[in-house]
Amino acid sequence: MEAELDEVARANDFSGVVRVEEDGQVFEKAYGLAHRGYGIPNTVDTRFAIASGGKGFTALAVVSLIEDGTLGYDTKVREFLGEDLKLIDDEVTVGQLLAHRSGIGDYLDEEVITDFNDYVLPVPVQNLRDIEQYVPILDGYPQKFPPGTQFGYNNGGYIVLSLIAERASGVPYHDLVLQRVCEPAGLTDTDFLRSDSLGARTAIGYLLIDGEWRTNVFNLPIRGGGDGGIFTTAADVSALWKAFFAGRIVSPEWVAEMVKPHSEIPEDKLRYGLGFWLHGSRNQVQLVGQDAGVSFKTVHEPESGVTRTVLGNTADGVWLVARFLNTRG
Repeated sequence: MEAELDEVARANDFSGVVRVEEDGQVFEKAYGLAHRGYGIPNTVDTRFAIASGGKGFTALAVVSLIEDGTLGYDTKVREFLGEDLKLIDDEVTVGQLLAHRSGIGDYLDEEVITDFNDYVLPVPVQNLRDIEQYVPILDGYPQKFPPGTQFGYNNGGYIVLSLIAERASGVPYHDLVLQRVCEPAGLTDTDFLRSDSLGARTAIGYLLIDGEWRTNVFNLPIRGGGDGGIFTTAADVSALWKAFFAGRIVSPEWVAEMVKPHSEIPEDKLRYGLGFWLHGSRNQVQLVGQDAGVSFKTVHEPESGVTRTVLGNTADGVWLVARFLNTRG
């Protein structure tokens, strides 16, 4: 497999890390550069941003608050929004946000935004360090459909979830995820890093503009939020799956609820649970992310324990590599 994988990676100019766990064996390999200017290569323990892969972390933090009674699955989000974001329907619930069935207007609507490399945030990226700072850019988007009536993937909905979680718990969102998800799962290399202070062993995201590789420092919030942007390693992704399905983050009953189909998306041959994508017909659970200078996909099969993870520091880098791994599975 390695020789074929090397050819797929070379043909697609892949920069990132691949990790496959199967039958008690681990295969992992790094490709490309973490820092193109200094020629620093990616290594198997390089940290990468995972864009919307972070929604799984948000969902787990929120569900942990539901478990301890801080929030309810059917809690109306207006209870914590007050006079903020008045265009969000008063009937929208925490559960609907988790399942992407709220119908609220989306500040980052992927039905409209087709190229993340071209998207520019409506405020300077350095103004988005904390969740409360997102409130102004979430405002002004009317409901797209009545709450609970259909599936509509929604980035803004997960920012609202992180806002609700923060206000309900009294704990800043980033700390909440570290305390409620990363610590019980033993994720020592996972954190919300600032894009202007990434530190050692961390890949910079790149996008190709006019034939030149440029970093994504001006394209994304300076610090990730509820809809994505946490940094992690391939090994930590595997540890997350193991902790999740072992019931160390939320109870087994909630694990089952989170990976139960809440929506069918037949056009994509997928289903959706609570924070996690599900294969359309097989027992596979997925986290997927894409943004300017970021691409990520991890697939876990609960019954066999097989995990296939690809992390990349370009927007389109992982897809053909992930497809190759899936065909070999």
